[in-house]
Amino acid sequence: MGSATVLEVILAIILPPVGVFLRYKLGVEFWICLLLTILGYIPGIIYAVYVLVV
Repeated sequence: MGSATVLEVILAIILPPVGVFLRYKLGVEFWICLLLTILGYIPGIIYAVYVLVV
C-alpha cells in the first residue's frame, strides 16, 4: 500500500492530475490521469486516488 499524504489525496479529489504530479512528476501516471480527467472528471479522480493509495 502506498503512503499518500493528505495533501495528495485532497488534490487528487479536487484536481486529479495535480495530486498525481506531486508524486510522479511528468511520468506515465500523470499523463494517464490527465487524459482520464479530460475525458471525464470522475474517472480521473478514481484513477488518481487509486494510483496514490495503492
